[in-house]
Amino acid sequence: MALPLVVRIERADPPTRTDALEAAVRAVLTMLTSDEPDWRSAITAWDGSRIRKVVRRARGADWRRAESLPGITIEHRTAQVRVYPPLPVDVWPPELARLQVGGTELSDPHPTAPPDARVPWTLMSAELELSAGKAMAQAGHAAQVGWRAMRARARRRWQEDQFRCSVRTATPELWQAVLRSRVPKVRDAGFTEVAPGSVTAAFVPVRSRLRRGVPAAPE
Repeated sequence: MALPLVVRIERADPPTRTDALEAAVRAVLTMLTSDEPDWRSAITAWDGSRIRKVVRRARGADWRRAESLPGITIEHRTAQVRVYPPLPVDVWPPELARLQVGGTELSDPHPTAPPDARVPWTLMSAELELSAGKAMAQAGHAAQVGWRAMRARARRRWQEDQFRCSVRTATPELWQAVLRSRVPKVRDAGFTEVAPGSVTAAFVPVRSRLRRGVPAAPE
């Protein structure tokens, strides 16, 4: 089973990389917690196995066709990401199967602000260069394993806040602290882009000690 995500990338007005990654986190968790009865068995089966995600891109008519399928669209600043209930990896509707996985080369045209101290963080590896699509999947993985580690009250607060998060690439110093810590981490299977076992991302909860010394985002 895999969780399909489609990011809208129009030629004239693509999203920023950070917005796309944060939208992916929100999309993954929104689907994971969906109470749509027709989706629950697929979500449960997917969440109980290897949490695979496939990110594809669409624009124009392809995006409109993708929007016509049952799913949820997350709009986050410059980004639009649509997520669908999990599907077997070899049984995709043609509207999604035709979309390309490659080409998700997004950037941040301006320096990103420090992460928001009031929300959970997903930190991306300071040692790996990932395409935006791969990074979106890894950020979603980190949020999902972080969600599993949360207590019920923290989960409820985060869900009520619509899964607001900060996704940032860690500084080399912070990433070394992440690797030494016990926060939830993602080790990649190595099928694409990185070597097997590479730590690609980590989830840092609001009360983690790793936040000490990191400047707060401006209000």
